[in-house]
Amino acid sequence: MLSTPLSSHNVGSIIFGGILLAVTPLMVNAAPQRGVSFPPNAQTIEALIDSTVNPLMNEYGIPGIAIGVSINGQQYFFSYGVSSKKTGEKVNENTLFEIGSISKTFTATLATYAQLEGKLTLTDKVSQYLPELTGSHFDQVNLIHLATHTAGNLPMQVPDNITNNAELISYLKAWQPAYAAGTHRNYANPSIGLLGVIAAKQLGQGFPEAVEQTLFRQLGMTNSYFMVPTNKMTDYAQGYNKQDQPVRLNPGVLADEAYGIKTTVVDLLRFVETNMQQHAVPARLQRAIDTTHTGYFDVGMMTQAMIWEQYPYPIALDKLLTGHTQDVVFGSMPVKAITPPQAPQQNVWINKTGSTGGFAAYVAYIPAKKLALVLLSNKNYPVPPRVTAGYQILTGLEILQN
Repeated sequence: MLSTPLSSHNVGSIIFGGILLAVTPLMVNAAPQRGVSFPPNAQTIEALIDSTVNPLMNEYGIPGIAIGVSINGQQYFFSYGVSSKKTGEKVNENTLFEIGSISKTFTATLATYAQLEGKLTLTDKVSQYLPELTGSHFDQVNLIHLATHTAGNLPMQVPDNITNNAELISYLKAWQPAYAAGTHRNYANPSIGLLGVIAAKQLGQGFPEAVEQTLFRQLGMTNSYFMVPTNKMTDYAQGYNKQDQPVRLNPGVLADEAYGIKTTVVDLLRFVETNMQQHAVPARLQRAIDTTHTGYFDVGMMTQAMIWEQYPYPIALDKLLTGHTQDVVFGSMPVKAITPPQAPQQNVWINKTGSTGGFAAYVAYIPAKKLALVLLSNKNYPVPPRVTAGYQILTGLEILQN
């Protein structure tokens, strides 16, 4: 059982017309946002979500979860548990969660937007934009390699002894790759971090400002931040690590670019829906988002797009989980370049996980089905159960949809 009395077994909540209702599970009534008609199967949708979330929270001792799902553009938001075990504050639609590496999808989008603005070209070499790296191995690494984890074998994390940009550049100048760029996939924060630095530099802004002003503003994401404002700190969930200790994200070199966003389930679902062209946004921004779905490398079990990972759909759960094993996340996977790159697909399962020390997140969507899911939690727990929960919910929604 959860350590808090507000476990998902005895208190749940659901957004109805923008108002948060706290109810017992038998009374939970899933409802769309204001202005959307109440469908006849809403109770069934609620039952599907509840039956997936309750066991997940109990097994991993998760204090709070927020879930958003979209069915043909119709949104449902479900909240469970508390944002802080100390205060007992309930999770709601305004609760801010750290989304970890899902932030990388915004970094990739900023880069494609900069390309459409004529500020960079993704096939250019890294050292063209960071001349400090001229003469290093980054003369052979394209920007697209940074967006696909195929720069060589950069480490997953920026080394702990690097505390500023000057030290980072010195480290990168001396870096010796084990593989040629474009031949192996090694999941790495420094690579997408560098892409974020370059994109923001070419747009003439700092990275947080570029994302907030270019992406968040045009997307209508009004409750998303890198640095949570003072007046929003009460909405910022307390994260808990695997030992149930309270933790929050620490600043670090390339942290903003790789895993720095804090947002709500409402804002993040809006972004995911826009990835399925379900919101009216400026044409250039929509094109930038669509471009991130381009498939560049065949990893075997999946196609590596710009940060987004894609699987042919329909797909069995065991096949989906092969793309989220320890070997894939932490290891080096041989890849085959897709030539020419694969245009964005519709019959695919597209997903991304995100983790920080005290938070766990997962987003997945199926463009052809117009189905999407956002799962946010204020405890770090393993990736496979997140993916399994997401799969159970989305495939269950597809059955209801049909």
